Amino acid sequence: MTEVTESLDQVSRDGAPPQRPLAGRRVLVTGAAGGIGAAAVSVFLDAGARVVGLFHSTPPPDELRERCDWLVCDGRSRAAVGAAFERAASLLGGLDVLLNAAGTWRPATPESLSDDELDLVLDANLRTTVLTNQAAFELMRHGGGQIINLGSGEGVRGNPLAPHYAVAKAGVHAWTRSVAATWGRFGITVNALSPAVQTAGADRLWEHLGEERALAFKGSLRTAMPLRGELGDPHADLGPVMVFLAGSGARFITGQLIAVNGGLQMLGA
Repeated sequence: MTEVTESLDQVSRDGAPPQRPLAGRRVLVTGAAGGIGAAAVSVFLDAGARVVGLFHSTPPPDELRERCDWLVCDGRSRAAVGAAFERAASLLGGLDVLLNAAGTWRPATPESLSDDELDLVLDANLRTTVLTNQAAFELMRHGGGQIINLGSGEGVRGNPLAPHYAVAKAGVHAWTRSVAATWGRFGITVNALSPAVQTAGADRLWEHLGEERALAFKGSLRTAMPLRGELGDPHADLGPVMVFLAGSGARFITGQLIAVNGGLQMLGA
């Protein structure tokens, strides 16, 4: 990981430009217009990858709009996913890496969770993972590749403020392990990340809690999180890990849920 971070952040001693550890890699990012997805597009491009970003309703940010190709895709639709992946593979000349960041966080309580709320969050987080992973497999099955899904600590510990989100992410974890065990023989690795970084979902949590409870929650982070005591930055803290998982150094890692959370939740054995 040190090599990846240094290659992105520093020039070499002889003044040469930084190395590009993903040079030539063909990468597709879903949910690419905001949050972790936008951070992934940025760090992958900086690392030398060729990138196509998929988005649904949120348009690409201005600073990334001209740096790569963008396609509209509703990740909940098998037909839309298939068409978008086929077009992306045509633009890239194939596919080496999928970073699936499509998803959403919404508050609810276990006793009041409605059918519509359940369907929305399961479709946005779990169904999109299944459909995009299947589409990536079809493009990678003859040449191998790397799939990176977005899990969550909430899928491990549960969350009474968003039980449907916790269920969806637990499903992402189980799916990741299942397909990693199945697709390894095709040279495809499948891993999931469990990040604790500042995103729009975190903003929705603060808004849901209200000012007083949000301040109390942030105060508890300062005690519970060994590193810095606050949510990380998607670019600076999560970005190098995404680059690592998309590169050759991660070729013997699969089926793992990797926590990038400042030690808030320690998932290792």
